[in-house]
Amino acid sequence: MHSYTTWLTLSELIERTGLSHNQVRRLIEDDVLPAVKDGSELRVPGAFLDGDSPRNDVRGTVTLLLDIGFSRAEAIDWMLTAEDSLGTSPIEALQQGRKAEVRRVAQALA
Repeated sequence: MHSYTTWLTLSELIERTGLSHNQVRRLIEDDVLPAVKDGSELRVPGAFLDGDSPRNDVRGTVTLLLDIGFSRAEAIDWMLTAEDSLGTSPIEALQQGRKAEVRRVAQALA
């Protein structure tokens, strides 16, 4: 797991978003908030939230990565790792409003 980002547990996500347990689980299952297992607990990068809400640009990017053969863990790792062609990590580029550029770079990985 990347240490530069905060990793949120299911309980922390419920508290932060104000959503029910079932709603948060659905967001995880639908890759709106992609998660990885840490021991027996699911964790989601805090960077995948915009304030207290899921970022609306994460799901499409992660879906693209899954479609080209990445595992969920690999997709999350790619989103959080500095990408030379972007000059920053993909999640930081998304936060800067560079969704089309991030998706072009992700597509080129196929």
